[in-house]
Amino acid sequence: MNTQRDSVVEEPILTVEDFVAGKQHDIFRELRRTDPVHWHVDEDGQGQWSVTRHAHVTEVSRQPDVFSSQRGGVSRVDLVMAEQGVDPRGVMMMMTDPPQHTRYRRLVNRGFTPRTMRLLEEELHQRTESIVDRVGEMGACDLVPDVAAELPLQAIAEIMGMPQEERAQLYDWSERIRKLEDPSHPNEDSMQAAFELFGYAHALGVDRRAEPKDDILSILARAEVEGDDGQPTSLTEAEFDAFALLLVVAGNETTRNAISAGVLELLRRPDQWNLLRENAGDDDWLDVAADEILRFTSPSQHMYRTAVGDYELGGKQIKEGERVVMWYASANRDEEVYDDPMELDLTRHPNPHVAFGAGGPHYCLGAHLARMEIRLMIGELARRFPAMSLDGEPEFLCSNFVAGLESLPVRLA
Repeated sequence: MNTQRDSVVEEPILTVEDFVAGKQHDIFRELRRTDPVHWHVDEDGQGQWSVTRHAHVTEVSRQPDVFSSQRGGVSRVDLVMAEQGVDPRGVMMMMTDPPQHTRYRRLVNRGFTPRTMRLLEEELHQRTESIVDRVGEMGACDLVPDVAAELPLQAIAEIMGMPQEERAQLYDWSERIRKLEDPSHPNEDSMQAAFELFGYAHALGVDRRAEPKDDILSILARAEVEGDDGQPTSLTEAEFDAFALLLVVAGNETTRNAISAGVLELLRRPDQWNLLRENAGDDDWLDVAADEILRFTSPSQHMYRTAVGDYELGGKQIKEGERVVMWYASANRDEEVYDDPMELDLTRHPNPHVAFGAGGPHYCLGAHLARMEIRLMIGELARRFPAMSLDGEPEFLCSNFVAGLESLPVRLA
C-alpha cells in the first residue's frame, strides 16, 4: 500500500486551460495507465486525489458513508459560492449525505413518477417538432442556443409551470451561474444571478403552496413523506428554492451540452451520422445511441467528494478530510471497460457509462428525462436534415466541470 504522496506534480494538471486546449484525454489515458488514483495540486493550490478508472469512480460513488458530498461540496463552484456567503452544502440535494439526502430524494421523487414522465414526453415530442420547424425555415442556425438549449429550457419551464416566454431568463441565470468557474467572468455577476434565481424560485414555491397548478413544482411544494420520527415531513423553503436552482442549472446545462457536443461529433464522423439517419425512426435504437453520446461527451466532467475517514483506494491511502475528484470523463473511456473507447459507436451495447454518476444515492434524478430529450432531438434532426453540415468553427466552453459548446454553426440542408 502506498502511503506517500510520491506522485505530486508541481504544475497543476487537468485545469480549465487543459480542457480548452483539448489535452484532457491524453492526460487521462496516461493517468489510467500509470497512476489511476493520483495525488496532485489543482489550480487553486489545493491537494486532491484524481480518480480516473471506472472501477474506482464506482467505488467512491457507492460509499457515501466514506466519501461525503456535503462536507466539501461537489465542485469548485460550490466552494466559490460558499466564499461569497451563499453556502449550498447541506441545502441543495446533491450536496447532502444520508440520511438527510434519503429524505430529500424521497420527497423530490414524488414529482418524477413514470406517469408524469410519460405525459411530459408527449408534450416534449411536440415541442421538439416545433423547434426543428422553426430552424428549418432559417436554413442555417447556431445549434447551441437555437436547438440544443431550447428543448431542455422548454422542459424546465413546463416542469416549473412558468410561462414559456420567460425561459430566456432561465437560460441567462443558468449561464451566469455556470461561469463562476470561468476566470474571465466576474464572480459578482454570477452570484447576482444565483440570488435572482433563488428569489424567483422562492416566489414560485409560495405561489404553488397557496394555489397548486398542474405542474411538477406544485407536487414538490406540497409533497410529504414519513420522517424518521414517524411524522410527515416536506421540503423546507430553503430546500425547495435550492432544488429549483439545481433543476434550472443542471437540467439545462447537461442536456444542452450532450445534444450540441453529440451533433458535433456525429457531423465529424459521416459513418455515424449516416447510421443515425438510417435508424432515426427506431426509439429503442435511439436510446442506445443517446447513451453512447452521453458516454463520449460526458457533459458532467467530474464531481468532488471529501473523505470522512481514512480509506485505501487503488493501493493509495486517502486521509480523512482529503478531496477526491471522480473524473467521469476518464471513467467513460476506460480501456478496461470499453473496446475502442476513443471511438464513437452509436451501436455500443451494453454501455455502463457514468455520465449520470456511477450508482449510489446520488445517481442523477433527471437521467430518464435527459435521455428522452437527447433521443427526441437527435432523431428529429437526423430525419429532417439528413445533409446537415458544419457552417463554421465550433466554440467550446471554458470549463473543466462541464463539457460543451458556446456555439456550433450549422447549415440545415
